Amino acid sequence: MTVKVIVDSLGDLPADIVKNLDITVIPLHVLFGTQSFRDGLDMTNQQFYEKLVSSKIAPTTSVPNLGTFIDIYENIAKTADEILMITVSHKLSATYDTACKAAEMVKSKAKIKVIDSIGIIMGEGMLAMQAAEMAQKGLGLDEIIKKVQSNILRTESRMVFNTLEYLKRGGRIGAAQAFLGSLLKINPVLVLKDGEVYPLSRERSRIKAIESLYNWVLSYRKIEAMAVEDATDPEESDQLVKRLKAEFPNVPIYRAKVGAVIGAHTGPSVIAVSVLGDK
Repeated sequence: MTVKVIVDSLGDLPADIVKNLDITVIPLHVLFGTQSFRDGLDMTNQQFYEKLVSSKIAPTTSVPNLGTFIDIYENIAKTADEILMITVSHKLSATYDTACKAAEMVKSKAKIKVIDSIGIIMGEGMLAMQAAEMAQKGLGLDEIIKKVQSNILRTESRMVFNTLEYLKRGGRIGAAQAFLGSLLKINPVLVLKDGEVYPLSRERSRIKAIESLYNWVLSYRKIEAMAVEDATDPEESDQLVKRLKAEFPNVPIYRAKVGAVIGAHTGPSVIAVSVLGDK
């Protein structure tokens, strides 16, 4: 039985990994007024962040329509017996609901399972990677699902950035509202917990914020894999990776870019770390 893996673009998977593991990515959309761009396809990350900083229009984000999911499922069903769709947390996006509705409409053409990663960025992406690796080894859908579901609660993501301005502009400040008692120009540390983003701490300096990510990773007793992401600050991320490699020389550390949909809410100075492991 042939299993194919699909993930939405909020998983931030690098292009080479997508190609090597034969993963299909469904891009979400970013809108500047009436202009709509598919995440990762219609403009580069650099172009997006330049536009984000210069535009007077606050971008919004949206999920592809139902027909897009149906078309992708039907196309993949021509060569695959089983399909696994992994999505961003349903608490952060309507992607999961739309993916499920489309799967129900295509179920006569292939066995399709939709899994809510309860994650985002490479926390979601690493689950998709794991599923695709198992699929390439010839494992069946049920076995892959069991493994992925067991690792959902072993995956956590944290991120830092240097202002709450973009969250405020987009109306998505949510639980981070607690930080607004002080200036917007702080360095918030956010954690994804139970499928939602929560404020963890606020740091007065960029160095201390990144150090908090480093110390958090060190709190793990066992790490299977991790990922470090940035939007426009590769030097800072590279330095963090160097330090983490010194501590975990046998653990794969993936490098990725925070895509436009997440960047629309964090701004260009975001750095994120995702870990698959045990504390």
